Amino acid sequence: MTSADGRVLDDIFIAQLLAYADTPAGTSLPSDAEHAVDALLGALERGAVRAAERDADGSWRAVPWVKRGILLGFRGGRVAEMSIGGHHGEPRFAFFDKHTYPPQALSAASGVRIVPGGSAVRRGAYLAPGVVCMPPMYVNVGAWVGAGTMVDSHALVGSCAQIGERVHLSAAAQIGGVLEPVNAAPVVIEDDVLVGGNCGVYEGTIVRERAVLAAGVVLTRGTPVYDLVHERIYRGDAERALEIPPGAVVVPGARQVGKGWGAAQGLSLQTPVIVKYRDERTDLATALEGWLR
Repeated sequence: MTSADGRVLDDIFIAQLLAYADTPAGTSLPSDAEHAVDALLGALERGAVRAAERDADGSWRAVPWVKRGILLGFRGGRVAEMSIGGHHGEPRFAFFDKHTYPPQALSAASGVRIVPGGSAVRRGAYLAPGVVCMPPMYVNVGAWVGAGTMVDSHALVGSCAQIGERVHLSAAAQIGGVLEPVNAAPVVIEDDVLVGGNCGVYEGTIVRERAVLAAGVVLTRGTPVYDLVHERIYRGDAERALEIPPGAVVVPGARQVGKGWGAAQGLSLQTPVIVKYRDERTDLATALEGWLR
């Protein structure tokens, strides 16, 4: 694979990038380090490399060298003026960020539809042709967004998050990101998933293909998810992320506090619940998404 400037991203390039990343803190980086970061970001934007990969058995794993390269870009970046618009020398929108991570310069040739209204895609993110971005939304560095996906208003795709094809991230959905530790897998939303409004998916959670998250569902590594269909509980732990099964329909729920003062007060804890698995009726309810793209 090659970068936008023709640089080959082979084992030698990766070794050199990691050597730059290992430069002791407080020392100046070699002048070529920024060119290496630029090559990596170009490859990420083309989808030639990814911050996480799916293995043949369906498991997901982080690609640590990619994340270390992204972190190197922050370390070597300097805060620069990125303001836009304005009259008489005064910026209308004032922005200041690391010069290595400006907004991505997408064009009509990319096949991505970005509706006017204040959205941004950061350098080093991949958006496939057919992606629709409704304002305002944000896609962070290292993220991967598959073809035909809609990122709705006020939605966030965090750093290195992996979003599949034909996904709908509804308004105000928050998909968490992760750069450190470098071996931590990011949030993964697989193909044909519907993420409802105001959902939050964090801490490396994996939502398998065709699942539906109803509005307001919040998923973290430690969140227990109760499956009423199969009568089991899904949860992550220190070694593995929470996984939502393929086709699961998840809604917000609650479980009663079982003992102590909380039980005496009649308190309940928020708990996502799988109430069914996707069927023809569910597909009809979500078919409207295709008409919006």
